[in-house]
Amino acid sequence: MSYAPPVKKDVEAVADDEVVHRIRITLTSRNVANLEKVCDVLKKSALDQELHVSGPVRLPTKHLRITTRKAPSGEGTNTWDRFEMRIHKRLIDLHAPSKAVKSITSISIEPGVEIDVTINDR
Repeated sequence: MSYAPPVKKDVEAVADDEVVHRIRITLTSRNVANLEKVCDVLKKSALDQELHVSGPVRLPTKHLRITTRKAPSGEGTNTWDRFEMRIHKRLIDLHAPSKAVKSITSISIEPGVEIDVTINDR
């Protein structure tokens, strides 16, 4: 009985004439629930097409803070309002041909989620 090593899936073996690109999808939103929902849908659709997916990588949250006086004039007690906006960011990396990316990114996007797609050639 001879030993046959396991065969690894080759990312480049999608098709002979199609070029496989490294694609980075950056998702940005103020609402975490909508952001996670879009990430799950993107990853699920990419895995359904049997593409190599890594992510979503959670980047640190940006806290934009503004502290301002409550009183419109300088009179009265010194009371302050503190406002904060949190911006959440996720990264998803794909190894796929550009045709596959068009079909993946043609999903319905939740309101308030911005998507940036960057394609790098190998």
